[in-house]
Amino acid sequence: MSEYEELRMAFTAAVSHELRTPLARLLALLESAELPGADLSGLLQRARVEVEEMTELVDDILFLSALEGEREVVSLGDTLAGPVLREAVEERRERAERAGVTLEFGLEDEELRVPLRRRMLSTVAENLLENTIRYAGEGATCVVTLRREGDRIVLEVRDDGAGVPEADAPRLFERFFRSDRARTTRGSGLGLAIVKHVVEAAGGNVEARGARGRGLDVRCSLPG
Repeated sequence: MSEYEELRMAFTAAVSHELRTPLARLLALLESAELPGADLSGLLQRARVEVEEMTELVDDILFLSALEGEREVVSLGDTLAGPVLREAVEERRERAERAGVTLEFGLEDEELRVPLRRRMLSTVAENLLENTIRYAGEGATCVVTLRREGDRIVLEVRDDGAGVPEADAPRLFERFFRSDRARTTRGSGLGLAIVKHVVEAAGGNVEARGARGRGLDVRCSLPG
């Protein structure tokens, strides 16, 4: 069996496993709705959440598959980064506040551009922010910065929240990998895998550093 076939089979098995969990919860909710005195309104609301989770997972799978089929599309052209990143932060500020997370944004130079289409840069920023909002924990502060380092442009999303075990940090970009806290939190498990794919397709690299109780630092380095 070729390496590609092994990867494809592993990915198919992972997708099946990830879909099975919300489907099982949805079935349990429907069965509960048939019981006498069931809170139909509450059960329907919880069922809606499960359907939305499955929809998110399917959307992310399709998006990742499209990226893998058209890697060259990722880096066609370049984008003035500041407005895109600022918009991504502002759109999530209210939800971050509800999660007890404070968002901050710093831009070294308003003229900084990155070798990504606008949609791809937005996708990277949105997934990094969603990851922080979901997992950093109440009381955390997340700082988003963009700066030049030599011939590279570095997008960094750093928080001082719950963090992850140090050994888990390099694995965060694997499809469906979840560290301890993430295993009990909703999400497709593909957000950081998408970030890695987009950044590397544009000739960049991505790394994560963190420790339990000392936050998480994700750095995306792109050609400048």
